[in-house]
Amino acid sequence: MKIPAALARAGSGGLAVLVDPARTVAADAAELAKRAAGEGAAVLLLGNSFGDGGDVAALARALRAAAPALPLLQFPATAAQLLSEVDAVLFLSLISGRNAQYLIEEQVRAVPFFERHPEVEVIATAYCLVDGGRVTSVESVSQTRPLPADKPELLAAHIRAGMMLGLQATYVDAGSGASRAVSPEMIRAARAAARGPLFVGGGVHSADGVRAAREAGADFVVVGTRLEQGGARAVRDLALAARP
Repeated sequence: MKIPAALARAGSGGLAVLVDPARTVAADAAELAKRAAGEGAAVLLLGNSFGDGGDVAALARALRAAAPALPLLQFPATAAQLLSEVDAVLFLSLISGRNAQYLIEEQVRAVPFFERHPEVEVIATAYCLVDGGRVTSVESVSQTRPLPADKPELLAAHIRAGMMLGLQATYVDAGSGASRAVSPEMIRAARAAARGPLFVGGGVHSADGVRAAREAGADFVVVGTRLEQGGARAVRDLALAARP
């Protein structure tokens, strides 16, 4: 499977720094992006489950200006929040749930945006929510139940279905603020089933957690809450742990 151009720029993967526009101002985002680029992070992600926040376009411009070498990807909540200021969009289909809005409806609504902005790369992504020990924002907003945290065979079946449908990447998420991260066993099952790049996030709070996810097969380990709490200084240890 051909690797999407924006992710090919990230080489062999690593730390994916998630910036939540509802919790981050442009100046702080720029500082974080500069540190992320300097410490060897792989990509920047912009978005949240609610799709709310301030001037998201201005935030995207600040991130790109601060770290022009890092791919900037949008993690969209809905089609209405799509931005032309990013390199690519994770075009998410929530295949772990059964809510048609997040399986296909938002994707249909996004078509006019991508027709107007062919310069924005579309990365068709199988999005799987895994139980992280508490009800997270994405579970609440999407009104879908996560997959059980101890059923790797069920996660693998969902991902294989996504690959058969032609999706290019996979994102396995315990959700923002999860009390536990996706287990190495689940990540190994996802890696075996996925053909393209594999993102894993939610509940990752330490360098050891990042390292465990990478060793289990994640190409990109997504961290957001930990960096919001620790600021730019927290980037170094996490980026080092995520290196191949």
